[in-house]
Amino acid sequence: MFGEKAMEEICERINLEAALRRVRANRGGPGVDGRTVDELPEYLKANWPSIKEQLLSGEYPPRPVKGVEIPKPGRKGKRRLGIPCVIDRFIEQAMLQVLQRRWDRRFSDSSYGYRPGRSAHQAVARAQEDVKAGYGTVVDLDLEKFFDRVHHDRLLSRLAREIGDKRVLKLIRAYLSAGILRYGLVSAPTEGTPQGRPLSPFLSNVVLDGLDEELERRGHRFVRYADDCKISGAEWAGGRASDGERDPVGEPASETARQSGEECGGHPPEAEVLGLHVHGRPIAQPAQDCAGIDPEVSIPGASVNAAQAGD
Repeated sequence: MFGEKAMEEICERINLEAALRRVRANRGGPGVDGRTVDELPEYLKANWPSIKEQLLSGEYPPRPVKGVEIPKPGRKGKRRLGIPCVIDRFIEQAMLQVLQRRWDRRFSDSSYGYRPGRSAHQAVARAQEDVKAGYGTVVDLDLEKFFDRVHHDRLLSRLAREIGDKRVLKLIRAYLSAGILRYGLVSAPTEGTPQGRPLSPFLSNVVLDGLDEELERRGHRFVRYADDCKISGAEWAGGRASDGERDPVGEPASETARQSGEECGGHPPEAEVLGLHVHGRPIAQPAQDCAGIDPEVSIPGASVNAAQAGD
């Protein structure tokens, strides 16, 4: 998919200009260097030639992210975020635009999270179509702590199948292991990719695409939005979805996934998707916009075991 000149494509002027516009539009606070988004254009004017040279030579050194915690909307607990420096945000955005533009069409049609032109509303509508079609038995897969537990080597292995430019792979690994600054100390992570990085949502889909492939291989009808995955059926005839097999990314089935199955009762049947009740009639306008739903994702290749709905 990507040859050995992917980094040159990332560094093309038109791609960089689009990345700068996106970073400035997204705003966000400063990283560990204290530099703000408003200061980024002048910083690039003065330093871009040397930064570009480092990128093209495969020697660019990412900075650590600034670790912060924020409350989870409508839920107990806090979510950990990593705030990159604005220059790293800019470079990651430029990488994301090139990688996602070609890779996105390879993702499953049943995947709706973190993808251009797709939304939580579309995921809910798709789930409604399944329920209306009579697939009223729903198995709910809830994967935990994905961003905290991404396995770096397995992720890079999946990326390397499609990316021939070793400089890009090296830079992604450097971002994954750049470190997190908390309480004045920098810790070097051995797993995970901090939420807050522009690349993190795309990388999560690369990993979870293995789960989608496995569900499709087994002939399951499903809708996935980040970690929220619903498998639907007229009745649950598949037993346990993994049956003790290895998980979609090569690890023995993990016990870190929570599963619950429930048959949609009543006429028409209904189920809950992304915090909304889905039933066999037109969906009412939700009280809370789907964009505000917490899309916390979880461990790559988590077990897809699921008990029969209604058991």
